[in-house]
Amino acid sequence: MATAAPNTFVEEIGETAGLIWHTLDQSGPMSLAKLVKKLGKARDLIMQALGWLAREGKIEIREENRSRVIAIR
Repeated sequence: MATAAPNTFVEEIGETAGLIWHTLDQSGPMSLAKLVKKLGKARDLIMQALGWLAREGKIEIREENRSRVIAIR
């Protein structure tokens, strides 16, 4: 069974982070659920990419009406 190189996963997370940032830049803040649906990617991948962006200080995540809303800074 072949496995992907570890850097492939990191690259995919980074690419998804870029996709998230551009989506939020164009569409404005949105809930996590809406972001997952709009991007059509695995929720786990999106969560990892959001962590990447949050660590870099590129986004803010806030609670609104029992959901998380993500916005770029």
